[in-house]
Amino acid sequence: MNQNTKEKPSKLLLLLVLSALMAFTSLSIDIYLPAMPVMQIDLKGHVELTITSFLMAFSVAQLIWGPISDYIGRKKPLFIGMILFVIGSIGCALSQTIDHIIFWRIFQALGACTAPMLARAMVRDLYDRVEAAQMLSTLMLIMAIAPILGPLIGGQILKLSSWHAIFWLLAMIGMIMFLCIFKLPETHLVKTQQQKNMPIRQAFLNYGHLLKNWLFMRYVLSLTAFYVAAYAFIVGSPLVYISYYHIDSQHYGWLFGLNIVGVMLVSIINKKLVKHVALHILLKWATTISMVAMLILIYLFFSGHMTLLRLVIFLFIFFSMNGVVAATSIAAALDMVPQTAGSASALIGSMQYGSGVISSLLLTLGKGDSPQAMIVIMAIFATVSAFIAWFPQYHSK
Repeated sequence: MNQNTKEKPSKLLLLLVLSALMAFTSLSIDIYLPAMPVMQIDLKGHVELTITSFLMAFSVAQLIWGPISDYIGRKKPLFIGMILFVIGSIGCALSQTIDHIIFWRIFQALGACTAPMLARAMVRDLYDRVEAAQMLSTLMLIMAIAPILGPLIGGQILKLSSWHAIFWLLAMIGMIMFLCIFKLPETHLVKTQQQKNMPIRQAFLNYGHLLKNWLFMRYVLSLTAFYVAAYAFIVGSPLVYISYYHIDSQHYGWLFGLNIVGVMLVSIINKKLVKHVALHILLKWATTISMVAMLILIYLFFSGHMTLLRLVIFLFIFFSMNGVVAATSIAAALDMVPQTAGSASALIGSMQYGSGVISSLLLTLGKGDSPQAMIVIMAIFATVSAFIAWFPQYHSK
């Protein structure tokens, strides 16, 4: 246990608030996925850029908030972040052009990034290696509700109103989360006078030490490659399912949510496995299963045997492994650098969610709504993730 164990609030409260914070990224993207085709027509531009811009700002801003949270604590950045998120959401709701919504998505991301990053840091503040992996698995299990409900809610809103209403809803959620943060304790305590007098620039220098820490970076790089593949699915699937396979936008959420059910089921299994199996071993096998699933899809597509059912099945297998990959890699990485959990969590989040920029940009070069670009990107980066996980051998602490 960490020194802050005595600070822990009730476990139910902690689970609910932290999982809601962890779900912020998914909710900010997934809830308007069903609206992307109509937004593209309405805004007369590449709507994928609203995700690209969000993820770019999201990844960069974390690198600023992380060291700040190590310096002043976790709660103040969270409060500021929620205010920025609400303002950005209102701006998106009022947007009438692609340029305007891209600007406000960037503003929205500046605040949204504090939520999952500091939720992870709080877990590391409160729990040791194995307990942190268990807690992260539990958080993923609960937060998985957001990616399931997000597209479903977004699809239903489109039946009753325009896509603008989706962003008004996000603004309301941001205000609710602002109030919920009051219930959380400050988990990061500056204990010594030397720490209190340390200039904040020293906190930013931690990134140099983290990037040179190969034991830490192995886990981060494997996670990053996996998320390039995952975001290729998240960004590409609306056009593939809705435009290519002609799935109704209101039903797209069910197909998307099916994958999150897989994440939830695997998270339940992973929560038990981490007690008995080393984290690096779990990561190896999870990334390998993901790689094999995507290589099979590559074969099916280029051999002409691809069907919607087969696509759904193997995407389900791939995405389900997120329940192991994210929890084990993040817990193992943070355990390597417990004294700089805020900066480390920021670097992890920056690379994890910044990977979506790579996916969305590569997809814009692909063949429209065809599954080809999506599954090729996913197969390549799933393979890279597995390769990093297997070689060189991970050090078991």
